[in-house]
Parts: sequence; structure tokens; C-alpha cells
Amino acid sequence: MRLSDAEIGEHLRELPGWSRRGEALEKQLTFASFPDAIAFVTRLAFRAEAVDHHPDLSINYRRVTVGYSTHSEGGVTLKDIEGARHAEELAARWTTS
Repeated sequence: MRLSDAEIGEHLRELPGWSRRGEALEKQLTFASFPDAIAFVTRLAFRAEAVDHHPDLSINYRRVTVGYSTHSEGGVTLKDIEGARHAEELAARWTTS
């Protein structure tokens, strides 16, 4: 079920650096090296496959932009919040900011 603006705002308070961009959640992460960025994306991809909920990803050398939205619901759902939380935990291993 799609979350309300207020619900999204509450969850974003617990996700530092994440913001709402249209009908999605988004964060740009900077890694120490290109291999670290790719390692993060690879691990995130395996988790996405396991839960069948895939983020939008953009890789630019050491920077990775992660976006979550539930297209079938037309916006942000708890699946997206869970994905952002997982990405945050995973990124903590490698990120510089």
C-alpha cells in the first residue's frame, strides 16, 4: 500500500541523506573506490532479487545513486523503506559520505 506524505516524512527522519524525489526515495552515496561502489551494487542486487524489489541504480565512478519506488503502487511503500534501510546498512561498510 502506498504511504502518505506524512508517513514518508516520518520514515525519512530515520534515513539520513535520503530524500523524496517525485514518487521515489533517493540517496547518492560516495565510495572510496570504483571497486567498492561495484561491490555495494552487487550485494544490493542480490538482496533485491531475493525480495523481488529492485532499486533504480546509477553508477558514476565512485558515486552510486539509489532510488526506490513501487511502480505498481504509483509511489513509495514500506517495501521501499525497507530497501532504503538495507541499502543504508550495506553502504556503511564502504561509503566515505
